[in-house]
Amino acid sequence: MLDLIKGRRVEEARNTLMFTKKRVASHVGKLLQSALDNANFLATEKGLDVEIDNLYVKHAVANDGPRMKRIRPAPQGRAYRYQRRIAHIELVLAERGKQGEVATVVGAGDTSAAPAKARRRAPAAKPAGKKKKAAK
Repeated sequence: MLDLIKGRRVEEARNTLMFTKKRVASHVGKLLQSALDNANFLATEKGLDVEIDNLYVKHAVANDGPRMKRIRPAPQGRAYRYQRRIAHIELVLAERGKQGEVATVVGAGDTSAAPAKARRRAPAAKPAGKKKKAAK
């Protein structure tokens, strides 16, 4: 479903989702509308230079989320276990410039703001030398 809208302009993606007969299309459509509203908010309130007409879907991925373990009644007093799977949908909009290059990315996480964790290293090996004799 997300492959249908990747790389398309926002208006084309909205039309595609509106006329697709999949159940998940309405959820992705709501998410796309929310991303568009966020871009509009950034353009008006925050003063970021984003032109809404030039936005396109840069990145759209559905990742696995947590699983909820549930029990369903079964015959003869038994119970069947099943898992309800949840998906995390990521959607990133970007603005295309006049030559087709990406001018502004809306909705992408800023990785530079997060503190970088120091890499753990193994303790340095002690230099091999002669063993000291124990005093008697």
